[in-house]
Amino acid sequence: MKIYTKTGDDGTTSLYGGQRVNKHNLKVEAYGSIDELNAQLGLLRDLVDDYDIKSKIILIQKVLFSIGSILASTPKMKHKLPKMKPSDVEFLELEMDGMTANLDPMTHFILPGGHPIVSQCHVARCVCRRSERRVCQLAENEDIDPTLIKFINRLSDYLFILSRSLARSLSVEETKWITEN
Repeated sequence: MKIYTKTGDDGTTSLYGGQRVNKHNLKVEAYGSIDELNAQLGLLRDLVDDYDIKSKIILIQKVLFSIGSILASTPKMKHKLPKMKPSDVEFLELEMDGMTANLDPMTHFILPGGHPIVSQCHVARCVCRRSERRVCQLAENEDIDPTLIKFINRLSDYLFILSRSLARSLSVEETKWITEN
């Protein structure tokens, strides 16, 4: 089976349900950003040695695949798709609470960096924030499950806390942003 179909050569793509839209359509931008986030998390997973963190990232990636399929669908196909669950959001909150308990309180903003794994976590966080902006923009015109938006919002927070937790486990000093005024 060939991967290329040539149907997108005119600048359009198909949504799940058959509708053709421009490749710059906001819906395509939203699920494309989620796809990019998923790839960034895949790279983070490849860099991390901790099996527990790897397995949690895989769980998150699976939810992101569901989100991508939801966003890439026409309304008539929604009944065939996985549903977002409040437990997906609760999972991220519980993970953040557990990691935060082992971190020093924040006194300043923290500059991204210090180790490639920590930096990759921040890159994923930034892509997550962009994805959230695209999905929220799409939600102005389409009915988007509020749990989906909550999950993406919590995920960026989770990635920030994970970056701090990874920095701690890697013995990387956090660089505080201190203004020179």
